[in-house]
Amino acid sequence: MEELTIEVNGLRKRFGGTLALDGMSFTVCPGAVTGFVGPNGAGKSTTMRVILGLDRADAGTALVGGVPYRRLRRPLCRVGSLLDAGALQPSRTARNHLLWLARSQGLPARRVGGVLERAGLAGVARRRAGAYSLGMRQRLGIAAALLGDPPAVLLDEPFNGMDPEGIIWMRGFLRGLAGEGRAVLVSSHLMGELQGTADRVVIAGRGRVIADASVASLLASDRVLVRGDAVRAAALFDGATVTGPDTLLIAGLPAEAVVRRLSAAGVAFAEVSAHRSTLEEAYLELTRDAVDYRAEAVR
Repeated sequence: MEELTIEVNGLRKRFGGTLALDGMSFTVCPGAVTGFVGPNGAGKSTTMRVILGLDRADAGTALVGGVPYRRLRRPLCRVGSLLDAGALQPSRTARNHLLWLARSQGLPARRVGGVLERAGLAGVARRRAGAYSLGMRQRLGIAAALLGDPPAVLLDEPFNGMDPEGIIWMRGFLRGLAGEGRAVLVSSHLMGELQGTADRVVIAGRGRVIADASVASLLASDRVLVRGDAVRAAALFDGATVTGPDTLLIAGLPAEAVVRRLSAAGVAFAEVSAHRSTLEEAYLELTRDAVDYRAEAVR
């Protein structure tokens, strides 16, 4: 598999009076799943559209393997994408939908059967796509993205409409794409799914990157969870956060030091343990000041 990198550098884009992108910059590397998250209106979909040449940036560059998307020959063989699962002719069967896409790019018809099988649609390939559920249309869009066996894949909210079985399949599918050496960019609002799937996460807000880090580093935490007399315990630690009637979080101390201080003060406790952050917690903390942007943005 050819290695291909997507580079987004200093993208700026305005729609009328709304600044949608304000210096968006990040890189999607081969062999890894990069999650792309942020509040509604943070610029995620606009960024993907600029990468794919559907919107033109006012400033900055979006390069696929070092060149703009519009200069790619046979682009389906370089970048596969799913931005809208409803972008299909509903009276066509899934098979025919993929056949015309393949022929438009000079791809052999045998590719259609392979991607239908991989997307789990081989048994319903001759059904009209308009009768598909949202989850099945997502799978059809993913099959279309893989037609050219591209080294880079961009998927916008692919978990939407998936049932539990489909979500489990999607996790393994995305990890499989990265394992083949592909560069994978996935936007999603489902933090729990990205936490178990993505290698890195780009968090966007107000049209720019707020954080770009590995999932492991975002989940790293030195906080300690205490269950017991939360009010009395909180008085012993600077910066302690009471999270419930009998729980609090303490930052900056190991669990052993917390136990010693609680015991010395005679404060009863039922549990003291290292607190493992979730990606959702890290996301909410980092985007706290970016949420109001949602009301201003158009995309």
